[in-house]
Order: sequence, then structure tokens, then C-alpha cells
Amino acid sequence: MAIEKGDVIKLSYTGKFDANQIFDTTNEDLAKQNEIYNPRGMYGGDIVIVGAGHTIAGLDADLAGKEVGYSGNVVIAPEDGFGEHDPKLVENISITKFKDQKAYPGMNIEIDNKRGTVTKIIGRRVRVDFNHPLAGKEVYYEYTIDEKIEDVAEKVKGILALYTGVPDLEVEVNDNKVSIEVPAMLSFNQRWLMSKGRVADELVKYVGLEKVSYVETYPIETPAPAVEAEAEEEITESEE
Repeated sequence: MAIEKGDVIKLSYTGKFDANQIFDTTNEDLAKQNEIYNPRGMYGGDIVIVGAGHTIAGLDADLAGKEVGYSGNVVIAPEDGFGEHDPKLVENISITKFKDQKAYPGMNIEIDNKRGTVTKIIGRRVRVDFNHPLAGKEVYYEYTIDEKIEDVAEKVKGILALYTGVPDLEVEVNDNKVSIEVPAMLSFNQRWLMSKGRVADELVKYVGLEKVSYVETYPIETPAPAVEAEAEEEITESEE
């Protein structure tokens, strides 16, 4: 049966640009070989919802109509990939903005909540490109549709992993309702705080759940018994 928009699938892929340079992959060994390995990343395939924007537009559009097990490739133009390069997003910034950091071409930096790449240094001015590093470039993806996820709990876990980077969170599904145990560490994760509403919307829209509940549990430290204080009281009483 062909993959349709709204299906939850496991997808393995490798993204390339300019002369087969790899910039993204779900293959851990390939990531290490090409020096793009992220120790906090998840490898072995992503769980994505077809048509939900979990991948770049050009790849997302190419998935529909394929069969489970399909392996192929797609060339994606900038407008369906990382966008056209916008000259307005290239700025000259005072070197004082870098504080104790020494600016150099190719340096990745975040300034005023914007991420950019240093392209040139002219005296005390630094040219920073705030476009995506692949903006304006044609990219190429090789991908395989590993499986279509049918189990509701596995759909939920997969989508959660995509947003949190935490595999196999504890979930309980009953009567079309899901309860999700949220680890305390995620309560301080800015990405999770901004995306948990979207996750709930997607679980209702694409997975067909009626209610999504997040359960946050915080460990409470029990104070140690006041042994020393009791001992002091006993001594005082004996002395009297």
C-alpha cells in the first residue's frame, strides 16, 4: 500500500550538497566518517509524519506515493530546501560583539538570538551571514522508507523522540487518550517548552488521539533525620 500524507513512517536518509558533501544523515557510522557526528543525536532512522513538515519540503513531498521498503533519491531546489540566499541577512557587525571570542571566517556564532556564520573580517568589522548555511544551494537526498508505524504507542514515542531527542519515553494509551511521562530534565529544555503544544496537536490530528496529557514528576528530597540534635538534647537532660 502506498504511503499517504498523514502516515507515520520510519525514514533513513543522507543529505548531500556540492560534490557529494554530506551534511546530514541518520547513519551513525557515516556521520562519524564525515565528521558531522552529534553525540546527543539519534541515529538509525527518524520517525516522521508524512506531510507534517518534519523534513524539508522537497523530501517531504517526495515520500507520498512510495511503498514501504522504497529506496531512492531526490534532487531538491533551494525553494523546496533551505531557501534562497537573502542578501539582507548578511550584516557587518562590530568586533566588540564577539567579546572574548576571536572571530575567524567560517566561525558559527549566535548574536542577538540569531545564528550566523562569519564570512569575512575587515578591520574592526565582521561580516556575518545569518542565512542558513545551505541557503541558495541545491541539495540531494538518498533515502529509504524503512517501515510504516501502525502501533499507536510507537507512533507517540517516535514523534516525541523527534522533538525531544529522548528515545522511548514512557507513554500509556487508553481509550484513544495518551498520558506521557515527562522527565524533569525536559522541563528546562527550551525546545521542548516551545514545541509541546505542537506535539499535542500532531498527536490529535495525525494519530487520531482525543486527549493528550503530560505528566511531570519531580523528585522530592527527604530531609535526613536530625540525629545530632536529638543526641544533644539527651546530653542536656542527663546533665540536669
